[in-house]
Amino acid sequence: MIDFALIASALRLSTPLTFAAIGGLYCERGGIANIALEGFMLFGAFAAAAAAYYTGNPWLGLLGGCLAGMAAAVIHAVVCIYFNGGQIISGAAINILAIGLPPVLCSALFGTSSSSPVIFNTVPRSIPRFVENIPVIGSFFSQISIMDLSGLALVALTIGILQYTRFGLRLTSGGENPAALDAAGVSVAKYRTAGVLISGALAGLGGAYLSIAHGSQFIRNMTAGRGFIALAALIIGNWKPGYVLIGCLFFGLMDALQIRLQGNTVVPVELIQILPYVMTVIVLIGFFGRSTQPAALGIPYHISKKK
Repeated sequence: MIDFALIASALRLSTPLTFAAIGGLYCERGGIANIALEGFMLFGAFAAAAAAYYTGNPWLGLLGGCLAGMAAAVIHAVVCIYFNGGQIISGAAINILAIGLPPVLCSALFGTSSSSPVIFNTVPRSIPRFVENIPVIGSFFSQISIMDLSGLALVALTIGILQYTRFGLRLTSGGENPAALDAAGVSVAKYRTAGVLISGALAGLGGAYLSIAHGSQFIRNMTAGRGFIALAALIIGNWKPGYVLIGCLFFGLMDALQIRLQGNTVVPVELIQILPYVMTVIVLIGFFGRSTQPAALGIPYHISKKK
C-alpha cells in the first residue's frame, strides 16, 4: 500500500525548500553565489507573520514575506554586483543579521523576542473539495495545500523560463560567460540583479510558508537551517530545476520520516531529529566533485561600459 500520508507530509516539508532552492537557482545561474537563503527565509517568515497578524489577510502576509526577502536581497545585490564585494561574506553577513534583527523587531511589535502571537487567518488550503472524493489519490490531495502545488508549478515554470525565454537565456549567460553578454550590448549587472532579487522574493516566500501556511506564527530561528538544506539541494541538483526539486523532495522525505519515527522507536529522539541534516552531509559528500557549477559563479564581473 502506498503511504499517501507520508508522501503528503514529505511534499509539505519540501515546499519551503523548493521555493528557496529555486530562488537560489535564479541567483546562481546568473553568476552570484548565494549562501544567504537562510537569512532571506527568516526575514520572510517574520514579515509574513507580522503582515498577516496586523492586516488579518494571509495573502498580504505572503506578499510581505516576498518583499522582506527581496529587501534583504537588495543588500546582497548592491554589495556583490555594484561594489564587487565578497559574495560569501555578504551572504554570511545577511544570515547573521537575520538571526538578530527579526527577534528585535518581534520584541518591539509583540513584546517578546521569541515568537509572534498566534495567527488565526493563515493561508487556506484552496483545494477544491471534490478533489478529495477522487478514488485512491483523494486522500493525498486532502492533506496538501495550493502552496504545495504552487511549488511544483514553480519548478515547471522555471524550466520554461530558463530554456525558452530571452530573460532566462541571458540570465544563464551571465553565469556562464558574462563577457559575451556584455559584448552583445546587454547589461550583465541588470540580469544578475534580477536573479538576486528573484532569489530573495522566492526564499522570502518559502519563509512565509513556514510561518503562515505550514504553521501559524513566527518563532525565533524557525527556519532551523532549511536555507542551507535548500542550498545543498541546489548543488546536488546540479543547478537544474528538475533535479533540484528531487533533492528538495528527498530532504522533505527525510524530515517526514524523522517525525514519523519519533516515539515509535527505542532510538533517542535527539538522534532521530538530526536525520535530515546527517543525510544532507552524506548526500553532499556523495555528490562532491560531480556537480558542475556555472562557469562564472562567484566571480565578480567588472563592467567595461555602461548600458
